[in-house]
Amino acid sequence: MERIGFDNDKYLRTQSAHIAERIEQFGGKLYLEFGGKLFDDYHASRVLPGFKPDSKLQMLCELKDKAEIVIAINANHIEKNKVRGDIGITYDLEILRLIDAFKNIGLYVGSVVMTQYSNQPAATAFKNRLESIGIDVYRHYPIEGYPSNIPLIVSDEGFGKNEYIHTTRQLVVITAPGPGSGKMATCLSQLYHDNKRGIKSGYAKFETFPVWNLPLSHAVNLAYEAATADLDDINMLDHFHLDAYGVKTVNYNRDLEVFPVLNAMFEKIYGSSPYKSPTDMGVNMVGHCIIDDDACTAASNQEIIRRYYKALCDKKKELIDASVVSKLELLLKQAGLSADDREVIAVSLAKSRDNEGVPAAAIELPDGHIVTGRTTDLLGGCSAALLNALKELAGINDDVHLIPPMVFEPIQALKTKDLGSKNPRLHTDETLIALSIAAATDENAAKAMSCLPKLRGCEAHSTVIVSSVDDNIFKKLGISLTCEPEYQTNSLYHK
Repeated sequence: MERIGFDNDKYLRTQSAHIAERIEQFGGKLYLEFGGKLFDDYHASRVLPGFKPDSKLQMLCELKDKAEIVIAINANHIEKNKVRGDIGITYDLEILRLIDAFKNIGLYVGSVVMTQYSNQPAATAFKNRLESIGIDVYRHYPIEGYPSNIPLIVSDEGFGKNEYIHTTRQLVVITAPGPGSGKMATCLSQLYHDNKRGIKSGYAKFETFPVWNLPLSHAVNLAYEAATADLDDINMLDHFHLDAYGVKTVNYNRDLEVFPVLNAMFEKIYGSSPYKSPTDMGVNMVGHCIIDDDACTAASNQEIIRRYYKALCDKKKELIDASVVSKLELLLKQAGLSADDREVIAVSLAKSRDNEGVPAAAIELPDGHIVTGRTTDLLGGCSAALLNALKELAGINDDVHLIPPMVFEPIQALKTKDLGSKNPRLHTDETLIALSIAAATDENAAKAMSCLPKLRGCEAHSTVIVSSVDDNIFKKLGISLTCEPEYQTNSLYHK
């Protein structure tokens, strides 16, 4: 069983209380730049066992009577159809998804702000669409010399040209569909306009990672670097905090680089800066809620290895360049890790070798036992491993066939004869559908189906790059899958 390393209930209490304190510090109104994912934060749940993927959203629900949400989107991202990589939808569609998700749990979405707006046709069309469904949209414009030209930025010709976002709550959460959306600039623009109107307000930043009160070399912080290797984020000691307080804390390079500029902006707006360091700006209480450091270290080490294998596969697919892989190799060495520290890798490779090199997969179950599966005429390696894992969890003998021919043969015929597929083998989604059909009349299939929730948190490895279908099914089941950077065939085109 996975050891719990993080107290989620304590996190909800302490984080919401700390944000409420920061609101009062600034006289009752706070703009909170919310970095990372507000929900579906599976990275945090993987490296902090016990952290729930929607924890930050639930924390905001503790403050929902005080909070409203403003979603920032860069107009250039709309124009370029920028896609959120993890769920595969464009940023403008993600705005609609976010609004629905927030409203469904009772959080108030006040408006959308388009940053870097310069009459881009697609951005203007999206603005009109939002307004037609009753959503207020504000425009913020490019400022020449941002962020270094402070006299211009903090003036009526800089922030002053931006449309003032009308808000009604004490806590204004500025979130976005992805990085580069202009969240910080939106907050600072609001501070400028509030100050001109005689409204007392402040700014703070919420970033889950890096965890400021964990050591720079802690596995949780190294896992964050691994997760952002393609963004050139680097964890660093906050020398501003060390100089001001004599205390070592961790931040990341972009915040350290921009802090002198932010400080100068605060001084220009307020007359003095409320912060002495980037760490001062943060409100993150994650580090105070770790209850088993060894459990979080072990989980984070696995995440580093997973990120390395993902980068190897992305390099094989020509999605990233070699520098990302090189950075992850350095992180592996820094953490003292190798493929040997992920047991399912060696087991799956051995399964393939023992079967004349056919693709294979291995799944590590909650009790540490590892089951395998290999590619056959009926099933792909992941499908076979999945069925064998369910048999093991349900206590069903390995020689029992869960899916009878009368179920899988029509599916194969449909794929090959009617839909034109050259591959008769069942992917994991088709395998689960077939299993669910069999479960209607077969007791063993029903027992296997009932064990699906027990797969959440399991580790898996495939000896070949899997299809997007298999990858998505494993994600939905909560299985953390890695793959060897090899294709099953030598084809030039891989779907």
